[in-house]
Amino acid sequence: MIENNITISATFIAYLLLMMGIGYYAYKRTVDSTDYFLGGRTLGPWPTAISAGASDMSGWLLLGLPGFAFTSGASSLWLAGGLLLGTWLNWLVCAKRLRTFSIEADNALTLPEYFARRFNDKSKLLQTISALFILMFFLFYTSAGLVAGGKLFETVFGLDYELAVILGTVCVVSYTLFGGFLAVSWTDLVQGLLMAAALAFVPLAAMEGSFADLSNSVGSKNPELLDMFTTAAGEPMGIIAIISLVAWGLGYFGQPHILARFNASRSNKDLTTARRIAVIWTTISMIGAILVGLVGMMYVDEHLGGKLADSETIFMLLVNAIFHPVIAGILLAAILAAVMSTADSQLLVSSSALAEDFYKQLYRPDASPEEVVLVGRIGVVLLSIIALVLAFNPESSVLGLVSYAWAGFGAAFGPALILSLYWKRMNRNGALAGILVGGITVVIWKELSGGIFDLFEIVPGFVFASVTIVTVSLLTKAPSSKITDLIDRVENTLAQE
Repeated sequence: MIENNITISATFIAYLLLMMGIGYYAYKRTVDSTDYFLGGRTLGPWPTAISAGASDMSGWLLLGLPGFAFTSGASSLWLAGGLLLGTWLNWLVCAKRLRTFSIEADNALTLPEYFARRFNDKSKLLQTISALFILMFFLFYTSAGLVAGGKLFETVFGLDYELAVILGTVCVVSYTLFGGFLAVSWTDLVQGLLMAAALAFVPLAAMEGSFADLSNSVGSKNPELLDMFTTAAGEPMGIIAIISLVAWGLGYFGQPHILARFNASRSNKDLTTARRIAVIWTTISMIGAILVGLVGMMYVDEHLGGKLADSETIFMLLVNAIFHPVIAGILLAAILAAVMSTADSQLLVSSSALAEDFYKQLYRPDASPEEVVLVGRIGVVLLSIIALVLAFNPESSVLGLVSYAWAGFGAAFGPALILSLYWKRMNRNGALAGILVGGITVVIWKELSGGIFDLFEIVPGFVFASVTIVTVSLLTKAPSSKITDLIDRVENTLAQE
């Protein structure tokens, strides 16, 4: 066991050194705030697509989703299907229009900045409220990643949980702090490919390529696990449960760290290629994650008497049990990759909200680009410390923390973003009211339970926000000529492509 840990540790260290090297190279290419927060809008289709997927999926892809499939069986396909559909629609509906709008709107770098310039909000209230929601929900989202990292080091090396979380945080902060968006995107490319490869390889190796044996094994344990319309307890899946799982796909339209990849692409043409890459990557990853959970049932039944204390550790259990320490080290590094690829993006978007949307807009409008970058780097450190404290509870569920933040972003920003890209009559008052209603609905709905309140909070949040935006926009003054001119420029640009 000691020799195994040494081998795995060496693999981890080599992997981390590679990520640090990429971060240093990106640091040398980072000059101003556009470079630090959007990579100078120079990303090609591969880093755009894979970094969007890797920053999206996080540690829950290798821990939360396999754990959910382990306990729920085929019903987890509703969740995976919703996420796949959401991925495709987000690229199709938002990518090109958002990138074009952000450029035409005086090179808006952040989502709050885009909203402020899209609606010509001189009060800065729209930008400030948006940034507040980003900081609040990202603290939960980043904490989920740090919890996943803590579970990884605790399970593999037997480290104290809090020490494990601290080590993972230091790794992520180090290259995000200096390299900015380029470091995050390039490391995400490497990490995303590693994640997909691990999820494809582990279940195939564990079941030796026999899907029939897997189906028979799971069916013999509990035939209800093979039925998408039945829970593991043998009860029919209710409509609320199905809608709640599929509705995860709605979250994509409001995730600032994913939307930032669209803005960072070097051209709209590249976004078409990136969409295809992203959908293929997501499909492979989703299928692999669910198979890990199903194969894990078979393994736990045969070797552990059907008992596993924490279902979210099933990927790590299979890797440690089946593979040589060198291979295990590489595969377990995929979890570290998943954690790092999301946590770094979240820290960067949060720091951009702090630097661009608070510091520069409210306190130092004349701040130099170098000063804004410095504030952004300080923000990375401060925000990571707060997220670290929230992650110190070892009982935290990765999927639970992610679901709260995912719903918050999806409901607060999703309807506002989609309507702002397509509806000319939408105004600043409608946008502000929709963002507030969407975010607040998620916070309140999360605290309620029973009956309709068992519905995933993103659904009522998304619906109420959409209705609010339309109602308030129609009841208040139409957009000014400056805003309609901006919309016309965007439409002309898109029509010429």
